Amino acid sequence: MRLAQNLGPISGLTIVANAKGIFAKQGLDISVSNFTSGKQCLDTVLGGGADIATTAEAPVTAAAMAQQPIAFVAGMEYSDLKTMTAASAGIKTKADLRGKRIAFTAGTGSEVYTSVLLKAAGLTSKDVTLVNLRPQEMLPAMAAGSIDAFDTWEPHVANAKKALGEGAIPLDTKGLYSETFNIVVTQSYLAANPAIVGKFLASLIEAEGWLKANPGDAIDVIAAATGMKREELASIWPDYVYHVRLDDRILATLKTHAAWRLETGNHPPGASMPDFSKVLVTAPLKTLDPDRVTLETRP
Repeated sequence: MRLAQNLGPISGLTIVANAKGIFAKQGLDISVSNFTSGKQCLDTVLGGGADIATTAEAPVTAAAMAQQPIAFVAGMEYSDLKTMTAASAGIKTKADLRGKRIAFTAGTGSEVYTSVLLKAAGLTSKDVTLVNLRPQEMLPAMAAGSIDAFDTWEPHVANAKKALGEGAIPLDTKGLYSETFNIVVTQSYLAANPAIVGKFLASLIEAEGWLKANPGDAIDVIAAATGMKREELASIWPDYVYHVRLDDRILATLKTHAAWRLETGNHPPGASMPDFSKVLVTAPLKTLDPDRVTLETRP
């Protein structure tokens, strides 16, 4: 199996399953390609360059609205997205974002988070200057003074704080928006390889158990894999909620994303609200552990 993985703590369960030999224990031979966003991971799978993607909900809704034949087989993590500001920009509250240059990553949860953030601040995209950057480009851009703030996921926020010190100030947006991180394959791959997908999910469940039982060791493993310093990951470890499941929270997030795309026009021509019953595939996870599938609302 070829795994397209976002190399960050959000992919903690796949990182642990690989590093601790859990995939091999299940009889899986996994080759891993690492990327900096879930969008790149899903695009690689859809392009035939990988079999399975770790990805957030934004790329999933984009693919679903484009009628791409994807199968969303499990969520594995969720965490808050965050905003880092340049101290020189004088941003103390959300409303202070007016007139500022804000970086985001198009096609990812960062873009939707930015929309939600502006709405919470009583602003629209016309009230700010939006700059599309990859996550790893945001810190250099802030250091160079070309942006006033950026919206993204960890560890990029923590990295900026470490690099810029008092020159970087987090904006309080706690609880505003949580991004899920998920496992997606194509429908054709799932149909041809149900046992392999089942073993992959079983590996993630075992990795979840090990991670929760050994948080100190898990921090060591994930920090080493992602190139983070242990103390830096330890400081943001509580931000990550690792749990393999299919639940109504995932469905609600997908529907919210799709509604956002329809509202903003960020969708293929003629697109409508996807039928998520054709996207969320419960059988592989339900076969392993029915208690992890708690979808009560019809997709």
